[in-house]
Amino acid sequence: MNQEPSTLYAKLLGETASITWKELEPFFARGALLWVEPSQDLIAVAQAFAQNAQGKVALWLESGEVSKLSESKALDLMERAPELWAVVVAPWVLIQERA
Repeated sequence: MNQEPSTLYAKLLGETASITWKELEPFFARGALLWVEPSQDLIAVAQAFAQNAQGKVALWLESGEVSKLSESKALDLMERAPELWAVVVAPWVLIQERA
């Protein structure tokens, strides 16, 4: 994506939506879900993925602030059914729990 950062941020923000775990299950089955810790700005993380900001992404992956959704986390989300937010940055669906 070759958009200005603020324009891309606004575009991704507009594409972010509340979603249920049930709707996310097929993406989990394909291994396409990434969990974003609540300490991170979901849209800023999505923007970094869209812009191929490898340095930022690598740091988040190393620290665990962004991670592939584990089976235990998926089970927790299925049992609790919390409010989740998601944004697509192909091939990934980035998700985050909102308080």
